[in-house]
Amino acid sequence: MSTTVSPEAPAPAPRPDDENGARQSRARQLPELLLRALLTQRIVLLLVLLVAVVVTFLTLSARNYLTAPYDASYLSATLISAVPLVMLGLAELLVITSGRGGIDLSVGAIVSLTSMVFGFAYGEWGWPLWGSIVLAAAFGGLCGALNGFLIAYIGYPALITTLATYYAFSSIAIVINDQQPISTDPIQAFFSAARSVPIGGGEDPLQVPLGILTFLLPTAVVIWLLLNRTTYGRRLYAIGTNDVAAEWTGIDVRRTRFTAYFTAGVISGLVAVVTVAQFASARPDAGVAGSGMALPAITIAVLGGVAITGGIGRVAGVVLATLLIVWLNAGILLAVPGNAGSQWQLAALGIVLVFAALLNGYASRRYGRTG
Repeated sequence: MSTTVSPEAPAPAPRPDDENGARQSRARQLPELLLRALLTQRIVLLLVLLVAVVVTFLTLSARNYLTAPYDASYLSATLISAVPLVMLGLAELLVITSGRGGIDLSVGAIVSLTSMVFGFAYGEWGWPLWGSIVLAAAFGGLCGALNGFLIAYIGYPALITTLATYYAFSSIAIVINDQQPISTDPIQAFFSAARSVPIGGGEDPLQVPLGILTFLLPTAVVIWLLLNRTTYGRRLYAIGTNDVAAEWTGIDVRRTRFTAYFTAGVISGLVAVVTVAQFASARPDAGVAGSGMALPAITIAVLGGVAITGGIGRVAGVVLATLLIVWLNAGILLAVPGNAGSQWQLAALGIVLVFAALLNGYASRRYGRTG
């Protein structure tokens, strides 16, 4: 018997018709892939919207439809308002991601009360700057810890709890100094912390608000590392997705949720320092004047892709959502001067938020849970 194995027949070479068909099939799939990325990846959508807004106002500026140039210097100067928005948006990212209806309506009131505490320490008691900043962060953390204890350990609903502490902290901030701001010489000199610093070379370097480098970037990096490079971040996403299943796996759900509110309070305390520098005064209404800081921060977080049901949220989404709103508002002020501009800002914010909510609903029905 012969044991010779006959060689296998060579595979047929692909025909040109088959290659053309494959390329045409991929070309037909490209629009669907792009649509899926826009609907399911909030970072992609925000980048597209951000580019669209900037290009639109740059075009209007080039054609002299705006009252002032919409250029890099103007965009850089408007970033001073992004510092507290991003930081409080990150605070809301933590508490909303923790699930169970997590939300913090008291962050603006914590900013107001902590501003007064910082004002007393640095402006009247003669504390050093670093000690006053540490005190502000610790006091803000104490306020957040109160929220976290009532929500995580006592079981009160987050909405009711933080609404109650909002009223309490706001009232204490007003009466603690007889409704008067603190504007002593050290506090007024602290305005230098809100100045802009040159970035880059050349005769006309870009001016960037100092608060971005000293407060915003460190906070964003720490929160990103906390969520993406630590076991705490994995636990937080787990309890936000399903806290019952997380508890069965051995996660301390209450402590994890408590820590989220505590950290949000620490961030709010740092925002208080930022607002004192920007106003050159410790004001008892710093975080609650007008529409307050809490609702814009929640809006920024939701627009940035933080799922209101918990378990989903990214730092990059919060940052990009803030840039979108800040630069959109900056363009509206140049296009519609006067009081009407501020009203159009609110209208644009509402339209963008409704648009994002509609996209969330459509994407969830078509592709399942998105992030």
